[in-house]
Amino acid sequence: MQRILAIADDLSGAAETAAALRSFSQILTEPFAQSAQSGGAGREMADDGAPRVCLLPHLMEELGPAVRHLLQEGGGWSGSQPGSWPVRGEGGGARAPLVLDTDNRRFPADVAAERLRIVVESLPSGGSPIVFLKLDSLLRGPVRSQLEILAAEGPVILAPALPPLGRSTVNGTVHHQGVPLHKTSLWHAESSAPPATIAAGLEPLATVLVDLATVRSGNEALTAALTQASRGCPGPVLVCDAETQEDLDSIAAAGLRFPRTRFAGASALGAALARAAGLAPGPSAGVVRSASGRRPTGGFPLLVVGSASGPARQQLQALAADGVHVITLTPADLLAGTADLTPLAQALTEGPVAVTVDASTVDPASSGRIAAALAQAVAPLAMGRPLMLTGGETARSVLDALGVQRLSVRGEIEHGAVLSLSPDGNPVITRPGSFGNPNSLRTSLAALAGHPAPASQPGNPPASHSPLPTAPQPSLPGKGPSMNTVDPTELPYVAVTMGDGAGVGPEVVVAAVLDATINAECRPVVIGDALRLRQAANILGIAADIQAVAAVEDAVFTPGRVNVIDLALLPADLAWGQLSPVAGNAAYEYIRVASELAMAGRVQAICTAPLNKEALHAAGHIFPGHTELLAQLTGTEEVSMMLSTPKIKVIHVTTHIGLMDAVRKINPDLVERTIRRGHEALIRAGIAKPKIGVCAINPHAGENGLFGQGEEAEKIEPGVKAAQAAGIDVTGPLPADTLFFLAGRGDYDLVVAMYHDQGHGPVKVLGIEAGVNITVGLPVIRTSVDHGTAFDIAGKGIADPRSMVEALHQAAEMATRPAVAV
Repeated sequence: MQRILAIADDLSGAAETAAALRSFSQILTEPFAQSAQSGGAGREMADDGAPRVCLLPHLMEELGPAVRHLLQEGGGWSGSQPGSWPVRGEGGGARAPLVLDTDNRRFPADVAAERLRIVVESLPSGGSPIVFLKLDSLLRGPVRSQLEILAAEGPVILAPALPPLGRSTVNGTVHHQGVPLHKTSLWHAESSAPPATIAAGLEPLATVLVDLATVRSGNEALTAALTQASRGCPGPVLVCDAETQEDLDSIAAAGLRFPRTRFAGASALGAALARAAGLAPGPSAGVVRSASGRRPTGGFPLLVVGSASGPARQQLQALAADGVHVITLTPADLLAGTADLTPLAQALTEGPVAVTVDASTVDPASSGRIAAALAQAVAPLAMGRPLMLTGGETARSVLDALGVQRLSVRGEIEHGAVLSLSPDGNPVITRPGSFGNPNSLRTSLAALAGHPAPASQPGNPPASHSPLPTAPQPSLPGKGPSMNTVDPTELPYVAVTMGDGAGVGPEVVVAAVLDATINAECRPVVIGDALRLRQAANILGIAADIQAVAAVEDAVFTPGRVNVIDLALLPADLAWGQLSPVAGNAAYEYIRVASELAMAGRVQAICTAPLNKEALHAAGHIFPGHTELLAQLTGTEEVSMMLSTPKIKVIHVTTHIGLMDAVRKINPDLVERTIRRGHEALIRAGIAKPKIGVCAINPHAGENGLFGQGEEAEKIEPGVKAAQAAGIDVTGPLPADTLFFLAGRGDYDLVVAMYHDQGHGPVKVLGIEAGVNITVGLPVIRTSVDHGTAFDIAGKGIADPRSMVEALHQAAEMATRPAVAV
């Protein structure tokens, strides 16, 4: 049986690969926790066949000796003679797959290539392992230079597809959620534009395309095609199309027939290689679940989040909502060595803590130094306790500061979030910084809180303490750009409609559009009345530069400036807080113009301030609300309303109709379509495999006919089954009260509510100020605040803009494509 040697260019990728290469399925259970706590678990964990991640040194002269030492003396490959590869059955150890973290992502292309060359030349000559180079699925980093090293001795099979995240390769082009890479903004932090094809990105390397039809032609035909492709020139890179894990399994099985062939791709190809080599179970095994929820005895967990931007910010908000301390440090203090860690130290005596960096003040050129400084600062407090580390650079820096050189991988908490054990037996979870859904940090913390510690240590908090103690007024960071450079021209345009001018819309719009962190995520252009916005700014006491522009492309984005396409529909003396047909008509016109801009492709998302339905009707526009109005303006037959908060997301089967009408309207096809729309929206938002729960109509889901007239069986169950048959992870119908409880604690990513108040009530109890309304099914993303015009406080300067800021943030995150000037 061939062994696998994987080489990764960052730590989170290395851990993800090791989980994919696992040769066992470890589920953490209560008996396992008890046996570990009873002592002696550390040695068992070191020799149980778990994949190993080994952190290679940064100094060039230390690389070769380190690799040879790992392969000859340890790292799970013990029991072999120098100069040869171990085979199963030699020696005494389990000799699991080995993953080497070169940390090459932080080095220039030529240095990364030289480092990889040293690693490859240090491999023993006796016998050959399966060499797998783990690359970024979007081909970022020093890809070409490293593939050139691999191809020096023979062909390289390159398959970067990552099906769990919706990333595929079709006709030699990387796609994300079906969109070609070069038409997305996923390379916005890179110094160059994404290549139109993989071959173009690898020039002048010789490449041969193995298309999807060939990949799916059967093992013998695929093997023959690979044989033919390898003959054209010495050491070509065979670019293999793939959309599914089955495609990657076919590629791995055929490729292993060629002893000199090396492999490169994302972790999904590593998993396929492990299965083809007989080292791993199927794709569904090996997912780690929390034990009893009991915290370890080695101290409360510490979560180190390298940057509080994008998905990480939502995840930190969810933790804070649970009462977990969130401590924010500034880059300036970290780099100067003056960061005050007293609050962090104190918080760790009370419960788990998340520490992050204030991303709004990050200089992208200093991201490496900031990660290292953060690691040095928290290292003394991180020793001997469970850790969660997000971002490959941050994770590697923290482990370097702690002197950790190896990790024993236990499995995945969720995709990309990998649970490992350090040499002293402490649990460590690593994860790429941009991965996960709003509950991901919660999920990881639950795993850490329930993971057994290797041994009891003095001075630990009493076992009776809750793993999630109350933390008054948690310190949440402000949003900000990530630690990578963002080209402003790649940011999406967002049309921001002003809403009803007599309500709080103008006030929350001015405050949100001026938010510096929002301007780091998108280019907001208000559709409204410039005069009313100036009046709102005066009420708020904000010195705003409100400028009218004729077109989106004329907008200029500088601090303190608000760009507005001025429709000039409101009189200067429009009263605040009073119903006005004039304001209702103006609100309609703002939406109409925004819709036209979106349909023309001139904006990539719409974010709406609240309108007043009575004022809208008084102006002659008879629509129940934004959702139905936008559907008509965009020619969309059917849409769904989704409410989103940091803690829960809800999509509605019916919305603005009476309860009896709603029950009559519900049918299996509508339920299925709503589930599908919600599933697609969550994938677009970055949740690779959403877990969806569907509410029943009646109490207790009808309780086998005791309540209602069998509506669940007639109207809901067939729709759920149809969605399940399409591969969607959906459960129901479930009692609504039970389902919302389960979703609130993180068991479900989305709740499907049958009618308006069934979904709105729980969301508003959880915090209206953080709620966002998303219209799902339109040809453009539309988000909105989850509150009304609030006439009672309009014009008083006290309206809370947080929901508007969050709505703009989610619009920017979910924008369908990068902005292109026309």
